Amino acid sequence: MKKTKKIALTGVLAAAAFAFSYVEYLIPFDMIGVPGVKPGFANLVIMAALYMLGLPYAAAVSAVRIVLSFLLFGNVTSLIYSLAGGVFSLAVMFVLKKLNAFDVTGVSVCGAVTHNAAQICASALVLSSGSVFYYLPPLLIFAVIFGVINGVILDLILKRVKMNAQGR
Repeated sequence: MKKTKKIALTGVLAAAAFAFSYVEYLIPFDMIGVPGVKPGFANLVIMAALYMLGLPYAAAVSAVRIVLSFLLFGNVTSLIYSLAGGVFSLAVMFVLKKLNAFDVTGVSVCGAVTHNAAQICASALVLSSGSVFYYLPPLLIFAVIFGVINGVILDLILKRVKMNAQGR
């Protein structure tokens, strides 16, 4: 893929990731009893960038999403949590993809679990308290569930993109 197309696709994916972040911001997922639970559809877009374009472009999509979300509906604390989750989950997904350790769904689950774990660790540091770790088990359960859902969706998308690229 030409660099111009990669840059254009990066912009489209960044906009999609931000739009998903905004939708997740509007929906009160806390009603299920666990604060911080979100389906991670923005991370699905970042994974798509990782698989289709590579790490630098996925990092750019993630950075744009995090900064825009912070500027429009966040605060400094949410920025810290988003950076921790975004950086560590992208790093883990990149390494697992590079090693061919898992399929797309497995990489998605590991990214979701890492995202939540990194955010809890950041929260413990910000609050200077380990009491936040009691949120980790239920968050990880939802991370696995949504990681599987997002992984299956991304796998279908990537197969469709590959078929379209082959002219089918």
